[in-house]
Amino acid sequence: MRILLDTQCWLWWITEPERLRETARKQIQDGRNAILLSSASSWEIAIKYALGKLPLLEPPEEFVPKRMSRDAISALPIEHVHALRVASLPDHHRDPFDRLLVAQAQVEGIPLMTVDRQFEAYDIEIIRGA
Repeated sequence: MRILLDTQCWLWWITEPERLRETARKQIQDGRNAILLSSASSWEIAIKYALGKLPLLEPPEEFVPKRMSRDAISALPIEHVHALRVASLPDHHRDPFDRLLVAQAQVEGIPLMTVDRQFEAYDIEIIRGA
């Protein structure tokens, strides 16, 4: 199964895995699953780091790829079809990163692991991260 992690789930996986549900941790660790991190999450991490809102052990251009590689997490690039799908999403909330993750989950037909209940308002499969 392919699973898209939202930014918070990925950060918790890296820094505080105990905050994730045991079932979520097992799904991430299961080598039969393809775990994905969106380019949108890297963008969000970079912006928050630059604003001083997200302390990291090293700059995001080193931090993110190293940990993705270490944990065999694959990149999900942002394609035009993903960006354009955002326009047709209901206006449940305005966070551009979250809206892009929803669009990617819809277009790719994959579940999104999240700790954010706002995603439940969208037509996507949710895996509760916490």
